Amino acid sequence: MELRSLTKRDEYEWEIPKQGCMNVPGRIFATKALLEEMDEKVREQISNVACLPGIQRAAIAMPDAHWGYGFPIGGVGAFDPEENGVICMGGIGFDISCGVRTMRTGMSIDELKPKIERLVEELYRRVPAGLGSKGKLHLSMQGIDEVLRGGAVWAVEKGYGYEEDLEYIEEHGRMEGAKPENVSERAKRRQLHEVGTLGSGNHYLEVQYVSEVYDEAAARVYGLEKGSVVVSVHCGSRALGHQIGMDYIKELYKAAKKYGIPIRDKELACAPINSPEGERYFSAVAAGINCALANRQVISHLVRQVFEDVVPEAEVEMLYDISHNTCKPEEHEVEGRRRLLYVHRKGSTRALGPGRKEVPREYRSVGQPVLIGGTMGTCSFILRGTEDGLEKAFGSACHGAGRAMSRKQAKRVYRGERVVQELRAKGIIVRAHSWAGVAEEAPGAYKDVEKVVDAVHAAKLAYKVVKLKPVACVKG
Repeated sequence: MELRSLTKRDEYEWEIPKQGCMNVPGRIFATKALLEEMDEKVREQISNVACLPGIQRAAIAMPDAHWGYGFPIGGVGAFDPEENGVICMGGIGFDISCGVRTMRTGMSIDELKPKIERLVEELYRRVPAGLGSKGKLHLSMQGIDEVLRGGAVWAVEKGYGYEEDLEYIEEHGRMEGAKPENVSERAKRRQLHEVGTLGSGNHYLEVQYVSEVYDEAAARVYGLEKGSVVVSVHCGSRALGHQIGMDYIKELYKAAKKYGIPIRDKELACAPINSPEGERYFSAVAAGINCALANRQVISHLVRQVFEDVVPEAEVEMLYDISHNTCKPEEHEVEGRRRLLYVHRKGSTRALGPGRKEVPREYRSVGQPVLIGGTMGTCSFILRGTEDGLEKAFGSACHGAGRAMSRKQAKRVYRGERVVQELRAKGIIVRAHSWAGVAEEAPGAYKDVEKVVDAVHAAKLAYKVVKLKPVACVKG
C-alpha cells in the first residue's frame, strides 16, 4: 500500500482522511513494514466501508488485514441504529462465527511428549475433518432448529461437555435473537450431518504448549505457565453459515436500493439494522453463531474423549472460546455518550478490556483472553483486551497472521507432502485429510504472525500474555 495517501498518527496507527462520501476516516493499525505489504485493495475497501450510514468513529483495519469480500479481512465497523446504521453481510463474511477455542490440559509438554504420536493419531481418526466431512450426529430439521436456538447450551444439554464450560464461551454459549425460521431450508439441510466437524481450509485442531510468558500476572489468571499444554480448535458454522451468506446477499442488495443506501461495492450489500430485512438477517447471523458455538462444543467433547483414552491423567478444561466473524450489539462510549452499537468484526477478534461484564468473572481483572491463531509451523498467541483497545477499535484485535498469498498461489509454490516432512523435521506432527489443503495453508503462505501480534501489542489494542508453539496439528 502506498503511504503517501495516508496520514501517520503514530508509529502504529495510520489514517485515511475523510473525503468524498466518507462519513468517517479510515484507520489502519500496523507498522510501516506491514502497511507496505498490504494490498492497495485494503485502503479501497476501508474507504468504502467508511461511506456506510451510521458508522461511528472510523472504519478500521487490523495489522493482518488483506483483501476480502466487501470489508477487508481484519476489518471492523461499528454502526449506531439510532443514526440509520446498517448491518452488512460483507462485514461478517460467509464463515459466520469462525473462531478459536482453547482448552487447558493440566499437563506439561514434557509429560505429554511420550504419548503425542498416539494422541494425534486418535484425534485425526476421531474428530471428523476435511471438505464435506460428516460427523456422527445425524440431526433432523427440528434438531437443527434446536442447535440454531441453543448453541453450545444445546450441546451441553445433550451431554457434550459440562455446564461450567459455558462461562468461558462468548455469550455464555448462546447468542440471543436467533430465529431459525429466518434460515433457509437449504442452509439447514447442508448442516444436518456437519455438527461436530472441523471442515477444511484454514481450520485446524492443534496441540500446543506455552513457550514464552510475557505477562506473569495475566497468565496466572488464565491458568497458564511455561510448558503448559493446551488444545486449540479453529472452525466455524460450516456449510450453514456459508449458505446464510449466499441467501441474504441478494436480499440485502435489494434492501440497499429500497432504502436509498449508496454503496460503492455490491459486496457491501446491507440494510438498516432496524428494518425488517436487517432484523431478519441479524436473526439468521445469530443462528449461525449458535451453530458455530455448538460445533466447537461437540468437537471439544470428542477431544476430551480422546484424551481420556490416551492420556487419562489430563484434565481438559475450557480456557476461552471467541469468534472473529460476527456482528454483535455492544455498548461503547462515543463522543462522551454510551451507545448500543452493532460491531462488525470480519476476521477480527473481540478484545474487551478489564471490567467489562461480557468477560468471565474470573478474568475480569485483566481483561478478555484474545486467542490469535498462527500457522501450523510457527506459533499462536493469547493476548488480553485493554481499555485503550476499547477506545481505539471498539475492543477489537487481529485474528491471525493474515494471508501473504492466495490459496491458488500457495498450491503453485508448495507441495503438501513436502510441507508435512519439513514440519516433522522441526518436531511438529501434521495429520491432514488433503495434501492440497496442506499446501494452501503452508506457513510461508502467511504473514509473520509475530510481527502482526507485536503491532497489536504496541498499538495497545491488546497485550501479549503467552506464546503457544505447536507440537501436533490435525487439518482438513
